[in-house]
Amino acid sequence: MRIERRHAWDLTPTEAVALQRRLREEVVADRPIDLGSVRLVAGVDVSVKSERSRAAVVVATFPGFEVVETVTALAPTPFPYVPGLLSFREGPVLEEAFGKLQAEPDVFLFDGMGTAHPRRIGIASHMGLWLQRPTIGCGKTRLCGRNGPLSEEKGAHVPLVDRGETIGAVVRTRTGKHPMFISPGHLADIPTSVALVLACAPKYRLPEPIRLAHRAAGDF
Repeated sequence: MRIERRHAWDLTPTEAVALQRRLREEVVADRPIDLGSVRLVAGVDVSVKSERSRAAVVVATFPGFEVVETVTALAPTPFPYVPGLLSFREGPVLEEAFGKLQAEPDVFLFDGMGTAHPRRIGIASHMGLWLQRPTIGCGKTRLCGRNGPLSEEKGAHVPLVDRGETIGAVVRTRTGKHPMFISPGHLADIPTSVALVLACAPKYRLPEPIRLAHRAAGDF
């Protein structure tokens, strides 16, 4: 599929933060996803081992989750681990993987953050600008923000708030298990992001497309 390359990746951490602040102004995080038109959902994950990164993008039908296409890419890891700058560590290998896609997913689910990020531009938002498709961040752990009490039942969700701004939702995708931290990436909003993630998690804590991508990315 066609992607829009926005910048080079060879930046220092200071330059990367400055770039995030500029790109944040282009992120659209208040546009509802047309859930009735979603037919293909892609899961996106990257596994890093011994300074090598393997990206996997798995496209599956929705709501049946039958795999339509799996693409992978392997490349040296170009950027140190810095909290909040994950996209500069994983972006180059993801760019390569996205370029191999033949399918045209309606939505991309990322193992990482969207707007639930200190500068409101996690990897789902950043790469969403390249993809120009709806993207959703599905974080397993909190990067920033606070939330109120969350009940134990699957489907429960409460706002995730940082500095007075609602940046996502804390969502129980499986009864009694740790919640997920869901936020729009680009061309999405919080309510439809939460609804789609819950629809993509019929059995497990992780949404099924991300589970499929995690398995493919980890299969060095």
